[in-house]
Parts: sequence; C-alpha cells; structure tokens
Amino acid sequence: MSIFPSPYDTWFADAEFDASYGHTLSTLRTIAPIAAPDGFAERWQGWREQAETVDADPAVLSTETAHGRRVSVIEHAGVDGTRLRAWLVEPLSAPARVGVVHSHGYGGRDAIDLARVPDDAAAIFPVARGLPTLNTGVGAPEPKAEHVLAGIETPDSYVLGLCARDLWLAADALTTLVGPLPLYYVGESFGGGIGALALPWDERYIGATLVVPSFGQYDERLAVHCVGSGETVRDHVAAHPEAREVLRWFDASTALGFARVPVRVEAALWDPYVPPPGQFGVANAARMLELAVLPAGHAEYPGGEEVTAEAISGSRAHLARALRAAS
Repeated sequence: MSIFPSPYDTWFADAEFDASYGHTLSTLRTIAPIAAPDGFAERWQGWREQAETVDADPAVLSTETAHGRRVSVIEHAGVDGTRLRAWLVEPLSAPARVGVVHSHGYGGRDAIDLARVPDDAAAIFPVARGLPTLNTGVGAPEPKAEHVLAGIETPDSYVLGLCARDLWLAADALTTLVGPLPLYYVGESFGGGIGALALPWDERYIGATLVVPSFGQYDERLAVHCVGSGETVRDHVAAHPEAREVLRWFDASTALGFARVPVRVEAALWDPYVPPPGQFGVANAARMLELAVLPAGHAEYPGGEEVTAEAISGSRAHLARALRAAS
C-alpha cells in the first residue's frame, strides 16, 4: 500500500519515492531563500557589464510564416563569443508591443511554443549552449549529467552561469532585430532557474513567469534525492565538497531576491525532478510575487491539462499587467 499523501497515493502509487518530500503548502511557504554570499551582486553586475561589451551580432538564417507569425532561425553570440542558434518570432500585422524571452527545460527545445506569447509580442526562443536541438554540443557537452557539471571548477567557467549570461545576449539579439521593447521572461524548470539568475541584472525586463524553477535553495536540493540534474550535482558535491562554494553564486533563490519586477512563480507540491523545497525557495525570494500552486510538476496527473491551461492564462494576464504598469 502506498504511504504517499493524498491524492498522490492514487496518482503516483508506483512512484519510487514521496516527491512531496513530506512537505505541505504551509511548510513550503516557510522555506527561506539562501542568503547572498559577500560580493554576490557585485559579481553578477560585473558579468552583466562584461556582457554589454559583447556584440550579439545576430544573423537571420531562415524565415517562414507559421502559426500566423513570422518565424526565423537566427544565430547570435553568447557571452564568450560562442555562436548560438535560436528561434525569433514576430507578429505579421503590426509592430510588437513587448518582447518575450522564452527559455526551456533541460531537454532543450525542438520547436517554438506560443502558448504564453501574446499575439502582439515578438519573442526569442533561445536554446542553451550544448542543448538540443539547435545547439547540441555547442559551447557545452550535451549529456545532462555532463552539462550540469561543466566548468564547475570556478564561478567564471560554470555552465549555469554562462547559460544565464547568454540570456542577456539573446535579449540583445531580439532587440537588435525587432527594435527596443520592454521585455518579459518565461522559463520552465532549467529555464526558470536560469532566468532567475539572469533577470535581476537586466533593466529591460518588466516581469517574468518562472515555472517549476530549478537551481533554487541548494541547502534543500543537496539534502534530498531526485531524478533530475540535481542528483548529479548532489553526487558531485558529496565527492568534491569544495564545489558547494561555487554553487553559492548560482542559487536561483539568492538571485531572485535582487529582482525588482513582478514575478509569477508556478511551483509544484510534488515533483521528483525538481524538489518542491527548491522551487518554493525561489518563490519565497520574490519581492513582488504572484504564486500559482501546481499539484505536481514534471508529471502527468488527472486534471493536469486544465491546471496547465489555467496557468498559461494566468501567465498571460501577469504579462499584460506588467506591461500596463510599465507603460
């Protein structure tokens, strides 16, 4: 008989472990973000200033009309000059009013997803260095277990920092090609955590939606088993304790506390890939938080399609409010 709390005892009766980790919404809301180490903001601001000296130099490789939009495959520079590919989406009928930077999960991206992109928005769908399909093996190894540890020897070389800093160049590519626009960020899982790292240091953003964000609250992440990339990091830190000091610079819960724009976090009560304590550590850091509580993340469950549809609607509404507030 399953010992999981209801409704997970019936939804996920065959699960390997209790992916609520014994938490309830009440206990998850008490999880504190990790305090910033000395020099945290200064280091990230320094990286931002360095990124501003790099020319994104975007080039359009191909263009077609799809889903009622102009969809292009483009190439742009990353923070170290690595050439990365992305999709660019533009409205056909009128100039865009807002730009959306829309990242992805650790599986990469093989197509655009317009569910959270308004009709009057331009959007860039960057693909993180190393990840499928557009940037497989470019600038970082593709296998997840190798990717999440790449460059972990130093803060300057760690891949998660490079991916976050690449987002600034992706935004540069968007505004170079479509013109200056207020920006809104959307990212899920890997993209949620990377976005939380990048968001506070880029003054162009008016808001963000982070869906089941990863890389938050490493004290919690390193303490529990999961089936996502966090387990690889946990094993590595157990063997190389000095890596914990590098991770302090890449904690999404620490970084998001520096963001001064409205942030919507969609955090799950059950998630075997990104433990909920880490997700809520990120949510609890937001200064202007809109919290949407999901029954589960990285899983299919009864009523999940309705929950997703409601979350998408809420995210679009959050963007619209942020845009009105910024106008």
